[in-house]
Amino acid sequence: MMYLGGQLPCSSDHFAFARQMGVTHVDVTPTGSLGQEKGYWSIDALRRVRDMVEKHGLVLAAMHLPLSSAGIEKQIWPDIMLGGPDRDMQIDQVIRCIEAASKAGVRTLLYNLAILPVVRNRERSRGRGGVTYSHFRYQDLKDDPPLPCAPVSANQAWERIGYFVERVIPAAESFGVRLGCHQHDPGMPPGTGYRGVERVLGSLEGVKRFISLSDSPCHGLNFCQGTISEMCADPEAVYDAIRYFVERNRVFWVHFRNIRGGFLEFDEVFPDEGTIDMVRAIRTYREAGYDGVLVPDHVPESALDTPYNHRARAFSYGYIRGLIQATEPR
Repeated sequence: MMYLGGQLPCSSDHFAFARQMGVTHVDVTPTGSLGQEKGYWSIDALRRVRDMVEKHGLVLAAMHLPLSSAGIEKQIWPDIMLGGPDRDMQIDQVIRCIEAASKAGVRTLLYNLAILPVVRNRERSRGRGGVTYSHFRYQDLKDDPPLPCAPVSANQAWERIGYFVERVIPAAESFGVRLGCHQHDPGMPPGTGYRGVERVLGSLEGVKRFISLSDSPCHGLNFCQGTISEMCADPEAVYDAIRYFVERNRVFWVHFRNIRGGFLEFDEVFPDEGTIDMVRAIRTYREAGYDGVLVPDHVPESALDTPYNHRARAFSYGYIRGLIQATEPR
């Protein structure tokens, strides 16, 4: 089965809107600390989130660990990816969060292992009817100054990622919780990176290496189709990537997003107008055996819309719901 999903802030208005649009399964990014004053989530606070979601007729299918796609300066556990002196303590807190999620009935957690944030140009590009698109052009940004923590080589990044996986995945498996890691958005030239940091999860080879770090059924991906597309000079590689990771049961969640362009230059567009054939993509998920949730992820912006981009999200929800229904086995 495939389900229409949403990744939502934790509020009744957002839950009601998603339910109205036909969403059934949600990934909630919690607001506040959820009892994290102790350094990790409170079971009772998580149960309150789940109850709130379920009162709106939705399924709490996933939550985001506090390992976000923000830059390293905004991370609450920076030493995990910096290899700092508090790394083990911070990993212990991650494990406590996973345990709390398990006891609260949350069986999938999504996360990032990133030093750099999501990288885009400041200026947005224009699209149909005056909407604007998030835009990336490496040539415009390649000379940005190094981060204070730079240089971070590929070997250093892999040591830190491997250490995290080695410590955390066995614990997640013991608690019955799947962990889906997002790819680095966007990929950068290998050997060059960006701002002195190599983005090792920004290539198909890197993502394949990542899933090979553990054969646990709890070690997998928050598979961002948009980010995968951004890695590829040839759009055909996207469909092969879908098949590769789904057939190995490593796709726990899908960001069903389209782009126009490819490696090192692209716009994030509406799902019906990009480089990727979304009908072919959803059929590939089905053929490969994907059983799970598709969410819109990022959407274009319009001056006619709300700050949350309700209209653009409604379009994306409806488009994905239509594809799910149209490709269901008869």
